[in-house]
Amino acid sequence: MTTAAPTPSTLTGVPALAPLLARGALLSPLKRPRPDADFPRTRLVLPGLRVDLARLAAYERVCGFATGADALPVTYPHVLGFPMAMRLMSGRGFPLPLLGLVHTSIGITRRAAMPATTGYELTVFVEGLAPHRRGTEATVVTEVRTGTTLVWESRSTYLARHRTTARPSAGETPSADREPLPVRAEWRLAGDVGRRYGTASGDRNPIHLHPLIARLFGFPRAIAHGMWTVARCLAEHGTPDAAVVRAEFRAPVLLPGTVTYGAGGGRFELRGAREGRLHLSGEVGPYPAA
Repeated sequence: MTTAAPTPSTLTGVPALAPLLARGALLSPLKRPRPDADFPRTRLVLPGLRVDLARLAAYERVCGFATGADALPVTYPHVLGFPMAMRLMSGRGFPLPLLGLVHTSIGITRRAAMPATTGYELTVFVEGLAPHRRGTEATVVTEVRTGTTLVWESRSTYLARHRTTARPSAGETPSADREPLPVRAEWRLAGDVGRRYGTASGDRNPIHLHPLIARLFGFPRAIAHGMWTVARCLAEHGTPDAAVVRAEFRAPVLLPGTVTYGAGGGRFELRGAREGRLHLSGEVGPYPAA
């Protein structure tokens, strides 16, 4: 993976998502992704961020977290940093097209509980690019601090598909080949899950909202946000105050639809209720590791 040397750039407010998504869509046909391409070296910093408690409550409701708790859900800082990530990924200097970009994984480390009423400093930057068997993958890092103390960080990978000679790493066992975990719950997902999550999170990518637009991208119906699926699983599973989470997005969840939630031994997964197709696999552990 190429290593970035980010340059700080301090923001005065949260970027508006809608114009960033529009800019990214317009610039997408001009992008020529490859793993050795240059990428933005900017480290976006947003100090003094306060959580909108009404928006947080809407997020908690749609994802299944208990509302009114003082601490932020483990996945919520991703929502806070997402507009900053989109500012980087929608720009001319980012080599991967925003249209068709696939969120393939997220790794989260939370070092302590995060009160909802505390002010935070967010930092987001592109860590680098890497070859993938299906194209080129970018890693985007989000960090959250209270004062100078790092309390939460994530690494998300985003895949741009294109022809490539890269091959899978030898010795890896895909999660799809593992035995299914014990089923703990079955969830019937309404067709408006994408719209409700989009309103709560600000991520209004139309493939999650409108079946007609989803069909333009090859999906028979609208699909659930990947970050909704992992948040819903973690709301069911639970996480310690200091935790490490890893999740891989395997296949889109069509809306409406029915899925099964499985868990065991610190692992969790989401599968299609009818055919057993693996949509999401992940694991939760304490931080630091025991």
